[in-house]
Amino acid sequence: MDKIKVAVLNPTAISETEKMMVCAARLTQSGHKVKDLDDFLRLYDKSYTEKTVQNMTSLPHPTIQKFGVINVVVVGASRRFLAQITRHQNEVKFMSASLQYSDYSDEADFVVPYELLDSQMRFSYLSQCQDAMRKYKLLVEYELDNDAAGYLAPQGLRNVLIISATPYQWKHMISQRVCRRNTTETRYVMLRIWEQLYELAPDLFTCGPFCMFGTCKEGKMCCGNPIRSDMTPTDILEADFPLCMEVRE
Repeated sequence: MDKIKVAVLNPTAISETEKMMVCAARLTQSGHKVKDLDDFLRLYDKSYTEKTVQNMTSLPHPTIQKFGVINVVVVGASRRFLAQITRHQNEVKFMSASLQYSDYSDEADFVVPYELLDSQMRFSYLSQCQDAMRKYKLLVEYELDNDAAGYLAPQGLRNVLIISATPYQWKHMISQRVCRRNTTETRYVMLRIWEQLYELAPDLFTCGPFCMFGTCKEGKMCCGNPIRSDMTPTDILEADFPLCMEVRE
């Protein structure tokens, strides 16, 4: 898990999204002043402050946060993470490396669960994964296609995934997936993504799990360990994933 990397592929889209968000909100109140294209372009190019972004983000009108798309790549997360995160389908798109077309016979690498990073059991875990991929290679060599052989691929097989979503949906995924009720890897990946988005636009990406802003909505299923409201994504990473932070670039 300590090898997982994420990157925002189009960071300029964030500032463009903020500009569109402010413009869209202003348009609802100034439509009577827009008589021609020049009027609209003046509205579009009108300056705004960080406070304006904060105010627009806090409005109960998510549509104004949906005029931009932010693309993020996740390199090295497991196919188990892929199975979990792709449950989010509303205004989110995914593109992944394919078990059908890619041949992992001599290329397989595996995510080591956080709980095993500092354990002797990691070697037993990796041995099981490697054994599965040796059988995968045998299937490919006996002229079965990669798709059929892929049924042997462990959930821990590393993957490359592109996620494309609006800012509103990124915040929804973050609030859902950095909660401590999620699996460890999913939390870690989403915290890393949130960390980058927050560094690029803290006013737009002031978000987090329910416990940071009130009562946990999981009720009796809550983890009992709320995250403080003053913590940044980096703070949470340092508190919950110290082994990964030690080796992070």
